[in-house]
Amino acid sequence: MTADDFDSAAALSEVKEAIAKAESDAARPEGAVTLVAVSKVHGADRIVPVLQAGHRVFGENRVQEAQGKWPALKERFPDVELHLIGPLQSNKAGDAVALFDVIESVDREKIAKVLAAEMDKQGRRVPVLVQINTGKEPQKAGIDPEDADAFIARCRDEFGLEVRGVMCIPPVDEEPALHFALLREIARRNGLPVLSMGMSDDYPTAIALGATHVRVGTAVFGHRPTKG
Repeated sequence: MTADDFDSAAALSEVKEAIAKAESDAARPEGAVTLVAVSKVHGADRIVPVLQAGHRVFGENRVQEAQGKWPALKERFPDVELHLIGPLQSNKAGDAVALFDVIESVDREKIAKVLAAEMDKQGRRVPVLVQINTGKEPQKAGIDPEDADAFIARCRDEFGLEVRGVMCIPPVDEEPALHFALLREIARRNGLPVLSMGMSDDYPTAIALGATHVRVGTAVFGHRPTKG
């Protein structure tokens, strides 16, 4: 199958079946897990079939890229819930608040402060997740696990953000279950209902450990399109 022939609606169906099986295997209720279909680098030709199949929760990594395609798609499908799952620069915070429905990558105090100011300015309260750097990788964004409780409290109490949960991206060379269990514990002790963890290679493990949201891209949309 060539890239042009890829059937994203059929792929979506397969992923949803796999999620349902993982829910069942983990003795969790059907529908307990929300699929965030990660549409980064893909255009409307791949996204529209997924929308037409009824899916409404999508993730994008970059504000600028999302601005180029999602306003028009949201006009056609106004009930879309769009998540920012990639790093956010402070100068893009205003655009992020205007476009996204959930911001999953709050990873430092400066961003929390700027987002709170933008939400006040725009009169729009956007729920956020705190990104935890469970592997304490220097090249990766996120709050260190031992600093998570204090940071979550500041986001809530000082900046007035609606913190709904936490997210993580485990190190590629480590057992993800250990990181998912750590994230689950941080969420539990802070009374947070949302656990965004698990991607194309490891989402069944994440579901077994309590993920409420899994972020799946390639398995839904295929590989990144090549440029001619």
